[in-house]
Amino acid sequence: MSQDETTSVEETDTETYDIEENQAERARKWPAIGVALAVLWLFVRGVHFIDKPGLAAGEFVIGLAVGLPIAYGIRGIYAPTYGLRRSLSVLPAAGIYLSLFLWELVTANVDVARRVLSPSMPIEPNVVEVPLRVESDVAITTIANSITLTPGTLTMDYDEERNSLFVHALAATDEESVVEPIRRWEDYALVIFDERLSPGSPVPEPEGGADDA
Repeated sequence: MSQDETTSVEETDTETYDIEENQAERARKWPAIGVALAVLWLFVRGVHFIDKPGLAAGEFVIGLAVGLPIAYGIRGIYAPTYGLRRSLSVLPAAGIYLSLFLWELVTANVDVARRVLSPSMPIEPNVVEVPLRVESDVAITTIANSITLTPGTLTMDYDEERNSLFVHALAATDEESVVEPIRRWEDYALVIFDERLSPGSPVPEPEGGADDA
């Protein structure tokens, strides 16, 4: 066997090994999509994870029963596999995002209850524009749903041109207090959904400036 043929065989073996190693690191995507749909179902249902863990578990099972068949049925519209290593690497960020959301859920419940029971506490509803750094539909939807599921705030609209959410807040005496928790969620959403910008990136100015909203 000539030297060129030997080199060609070695390169082919190396490429085959790389492909097999890459495939070994990849897993079927539809089960993960099904689990994500089950988690989204919990958010849609507004289940209180802390107060009613049994109910949350039951709703999660229902979400799986519906989400897994749906994910399997539509598996043709997305890439069938995903990088397992990449998915595992974002688990810490996903855990922190969920923890921050649950904390905000609890504190917002307490705050709304206090305002209802104490007439002296101010209730100054207002609509606040929140420019975003995330750009993918799934990241924007996740943040928008998190806002709506938190007592005292509601996502009213999304402006695609400005890449901004418009949030109705029950007590918007200080706009920064409305934006701050959303910005914390977004820091981790940037990592989870592999966005173009990073958590340290400044918030882009909306197209046309804030005065044109």
